[in-house]
Order: sequence, then structure tokens, then C-alpha cells
Amino acid sequence: MNKLKLPIALFAVSTPLCAQNFLEPLVVTATRSSLGAQDVPYSLSLLDSNHLEDNTRRTLPDALQYTPGVLVQKTAHGHGSPFIRGFTGRQNLLMVDGVRINNSTFRSGPVQYWNTIDALSIDRIELVRSQGSVLYGSDAIGGTVNAFTKSSDFRTRPDGQVYHNGSAYYEYRSNGQGSHVGRLETEAGVGGKFGVWLGLSLKEFGDIEDSAVGLMRGTGYPEEDLDFRFDYAVTPDSTLTLAHQYVNQGNISRWHRTLNNPGWNHGGHFAAPGTWNANDYDQERSLTYLRYTGSDDRADAPIKNWSATLSYQDIADSEFQNRLPAGGSSIRRSHIDVRTLGFDLTLESEIGPGRLVYGFDYYHDDVNSSGSRNNPAGTNFQESLPIADDSSYDLLGVFSNYQWTPNERLDVSAGLRYTYARAELGRFTDNTGTPRADESQSWDSVVGSVRGLYRIDEAWSLFGGVSQAFRAPNLDDLSGNLTSLAGTTALGSTNVNPEEFLTYELGLRHSSENFSLQTAVFYTDISDVITGVRVSPAPGAASITTNGGDGYIYGIELEGAWRFEPQWMLTGFASWQEGRNETPTFIGGPTTERPITRQLPLTGSLALRWTSESEKFWVEGRVLAAAKEDRITAADQAADNQRIPTGGTPGYIVTSLRAGWQATENLHLTAALENITDEDHRNHGSGQNESGFGAVCGVRYEW
Repeated sequence: MNKLKLPIALFAVSTPLCAQNFLEPLVVTATRSSLGAQDVPYSLSLLDSNHLEDNTRRTLPDALQYTPGVLVQKTAHGHGSPFIRGFTGRQNLLMVDGVRINNSTFRSGPVQYWNTIDALSIDRIELVRSQGSVLYGSDAIGGTVNAFTKSSDFRTRPDGQVYHNGSAYYEYRSNGQGSHVGRLETEAGVGGKFGVWLGLSLKEFGDIEDSAVGLMRGTGYPEEDLDFRFDYAVTPDSTLTLAHQYVNQGNISRWHRTLNNPGWNHGGHFAAPGTWNANDYDQERSLTYLRYTGSDDRADAPIKNWSATLSYQDIADSEFQNRLPAGGSSIRRSHIDVRTLGFDLTLESEIGPGRLVYGFDYYHDDVNSSGSRNNPAGTNFQESLPIADDSSYDLLGVFSNYQWTPNERLDVSAGLRYTYARAELGRFTDNTGTPRADESQSWDSVVGSVRGLYRIDEAWSLFGGVSQAFRAPNLDDLSGNLTSLAGTTALGSTNVNPEEFLTYELGLRHSSENFSLQTAVFYTDISDVITGVRVSPAPGAASITTNGGDGYIYGIELEGAWRFEPQWMLTGFASWQEGRNETPTFIGGPTTERPITRQLPLTGSLALRWTSESEKFWVEGRVLAAAKEDRITAADQAADNQRIPTGGTPGYIVTSLRAGWQATENLHLTAALENITDEDHRNHGSGQNESGFGAVCGVRYEW
């Protein structure tokens, strides 16, 4: 086995080493330049397409489940929002191919947009924890996730060679009513000149089933995906790329609010049943970008590497609520359409003894919204906008990051970013019920970061540093009018100020031929976090966004891999977090310190993998466990009682068995038995239980 394969397990401990298709992983997200994974001064996880397929990862959030420091919360089977080092939603940054997906309508708490990335289109995922705002701007607090999609490999083909190949993939999931997933991929081109990639996915997810709740009716949904990419070699050292991606998901039910949810009783921990007839989402996302990248190896070249990207996105999100059998305005509809134009320029130059990575990025959102409330008879129509209609939001950043290697043991990087954000609010109704229009606000900030990596010897290294993060209020903070938790109205406020964060991190990394280890401790200081506070102490009272007091979160993460025999590998991870913040109990009320509502409990996993001598067959057994999570106030639990049970979320131990077989040169088979003991369990803060026992079978044929 190649010595370079084992260190990759350090960053993706569940990934089979023999399945890796790259020998020396280069990381882009951590520094905005290509850097070896072992040389990155951050806690990092790398996951490739083999990891997703071999571990039957259904979605992008699911793919992060076996990485330390991450709690994968699922409000619904079609929604997923990872909590990375205690933060989620708009406090984590999601990118696809380096293009920012976060926009100005992302609400507080878990958001559904991470599930609109087709997991079958992903080539690799880079997760950088606590990166801060220097390199990518607002929102990069808990973590930065960059999902790189598949593309043609025309650069690796012999010059002038015409090629064409492709694959077909089918996956069946037995749990509940069954799920069918299909994927077609094809690529063609001329070696060294150009390449074309096309992928199509069709998915029909059935309703999942749990041993305690039974069949969770309404949790299934359909999905259609398209990804296209054209790469053209302008010169031997530069490439022009045109890409388009489209995802459409329909009838995604927020099951926990509906009558399909009978409630959950697990050893005295009780989650309340749903009360509405329906709460359904339709989600549609498209991304198109044009990128020009290149390098200049001349010794006197003023710019060594460059990348310029022009992007356009359209994210449409519609919600339908039928709150019957409740009375009043029980039929509610809302729609938000966000069109984002973006430009990103990154340059790299040799200056003095090191390299400077610098540039700017700019994103402009145009937002249209509509919404209404009515009674079942249709005689009490009221407009109810989910966010300010006919609005816009601008986010501009100028950044620089200097990377310096004063000696062969030490790497140092230091960076600065200036951010300017401006919100133009169109029509909206404020939290007092007063109609308002044509208002604007702006904010700016300067943040910095200092990181370092010290090589103790050939195997051991220390890394760490201090990173600032900044998040300007977005349109939802300012004008949102949405339903949160178990049915509480969440209202925005134009009086909020930016959030600020400061993270300290120290880590230790080891990599040798048969053993890898990484551990890190972190502490994040929180200032002026924007949070929802109830207007009164009454149960079910509406909440209004406001700046809370100071807070903190800290934790420890450990992961490793050990090849103790040529064909046997043991991998695993463990992590834990603790955090509190200061928040008013209600508007105008006293301030109290309380636990952060969705912290990661003590969580860990161990996997044992055997690979045949020919590397054509492998078998892996895994145990995933989490402790009970009861660090939550009674008021927070009562407000979210359909998702968080009384007494907190019970712990669990889940086992699985997976196998893969390269039957022929063209045919690859995978199979899995998931949740073998049919453990009744729920990820903390989720709106549904996880699937009980089920089998997954996959077939891939390549040509």
C-alpha cells in the first residue's frame, strides 16, 4: 500500500484507503491556494466520492456524520443542517466549486439548503473548521464546507487523444417503502484540449421507518438533478470552465409538525406529536458559473496563479402550511426567490520570502417574496410576506493572506479582510405590525487571522492560531416573518448589529506509514450573537431577533487510523463540546446565561475494515455512538417539544456492516446493512427519528 494513502484517513477516517483515487491530496479551501493536506494549519476533513458511495451517504449533510465536531441535525428527511463546532445555518459557510451558496435570506438555526447539493455529483468535500472570515467573508464561523463537483479528466489524457466514457449507477434502500436512486454520467473530449461532463440523477425516496414510531408517513420525496461542465485549455497552463447545476426537490414534509407524527416515547423521554394537517416545502436551486484559472511558472512572473469566477444562482423556496385542525388563518403560503450575481478574483504572487494570496469577492442578491394567510373557506385573505419583498443585499470583501516558511520546520500565515455589507429593504411589515418600505442599512468590518504549523519531526506537527469571524445582519435578521420551532412566529428587527467571533485553536497531527492521529482543542468567544427572544414569558409567544450578550463554546476532537496488519485497518473519532451564552428571557426581561441549544454530545465511532489482498473486495463494520444530550433549559425544550424530548435527547449506539466488490473491470457492487440492531434513535435537535434497520444495495457499471 502506498505510504501516501494512509495520511488521508486522518482527515476522512471512515474512508477506505484502498478506494482513494488521489495519492497526494491538495487542499484549496483552507488557504485559497493548492496546499498539501499535511501542511494546512487548520483542523480539516477530506471526503471523496468513494467515501459517499461506500458509506451509502444519501446527502451532503449525511456525508459529514463521520467527521469529528459535527452534529448532523435533520429537521426533515429532505432537510439537513450540520452543526459544526456548535454553529449551523447562516453561521457556517457552504460553497460549491468555490462559489458561495449562502445568501441573505438564510434564517437563524438549521436551514434546508445544504440538502440541495446532489451528493452523487460530488467529487470531493473539504471541511475546514473554525476558518474565520479572512478568506471567504461573512458566515465562516463554525466551519467552511466546499463541495467540488465532478468534471472531465481531459488534462490527464494523452495530448490529442479522443476519448469517451461514462457510468450508470443504481441504488435501492429497503427501509420503509423503499427508495430508488439512479445516476447517469458521461464525459468526452480531446486530451489536453477540452472535456465535457454531463450527469443526471433521479431519486425517489420512500417514507422511512423506525422501530418505535413506525412508518413516518410523508418523509419521502422526489428529486431531479442535472450537472454539466465544459473545460477548455486556453493555453497549456490555463483553463476556461463553464458549468451549470440544477436541483429540484418537491413535497418535502416537515414531518414533526404534522398529524403524521404520533409523538415519541423513549425510556421516559417524550417528544410531542404534530398538530397540523400539512407543512410541505418545494426547493429548487440552480448555479451557473464561468471561470478562468491559470498559472505562470516563470521565475519573474508577477502573478503565479490566478482564478476569476463570474457566477449566477437562483434559489426558490416555497412553503405550504395547513394548520388545521387549529382555527383562525390556518392556510399559509410563502415563496422566496433569490437571484445572486457573484464575482470572485483570487491572485497569488511571490513577495519577499513568501507568497501572498489576495483578491476580492462580491455577491449581489435580488430578493422577491410573496406570502398569505387565509381560512379554510378562503374568506379571510391577508398578505404575510416571509421576508422583505423587492429587496437587495450586497456583500463586498477585499482580502489578503501572506504565507511564509521561515525555515523547513515552520509555516506561518497571516491575513486581513475588509467587508462591506448593505441591505436595501423593499416592502415589509415590521415586528410591531407596521408596514414599511424602502429602507437601507450598511455595515463594515476588518478581521484578521494568524495561523502556524510547526513540524516537530517527519511524523509529528503542531498547528493552530487565532481567527476572527464577522457576520453582518442579513435580510431575514432584519425583516423575517417565519415559523420556527414547534410553530412559534419568528420576526426580524431592523435594530440588530453585526455578530463577532474569535476562535483560538491548537492541534497535534501525526502521520506515518501505519498510523495517523489528529487532535485539536478550540475555544470560540461570541459577541453580540443575533438570536430570537420571546416578546413575553408566555408559552408560544412570538420571538423577535435581537443581539444577545456574550457567550462561548469550546471542545475537543480526536481522530485516527491504524493499519495493524496489511489487510486490516481500524479507524475512529471522538468529539465533545460545551458552550453557553447570555440571552434575555424575554424582551425587556432579565438576562440569563443558558446552554447553547444544540451542542454536540460526547460522540464517537469505530470502524474495522478488511480488504482482500487483490483489493477487489472489502468488508467494514462500524459502531456509531452518542451520549444523552440534556444541556438545554426547560423553556427551550418546551418551545421545541416536537423535536427535543423532555429530559433531553437520549443517547444511542448504532451498528452497521458494509461491503464492496469489484466484480469485473466495469462492474462494482456495494451492499450495506444499516442500524443492524434496529436502534430507536434521533440526532439531537432533529424533527424525526433516524431510519431503523434497512439494507442498501448499489450497482455501478462503467464503460
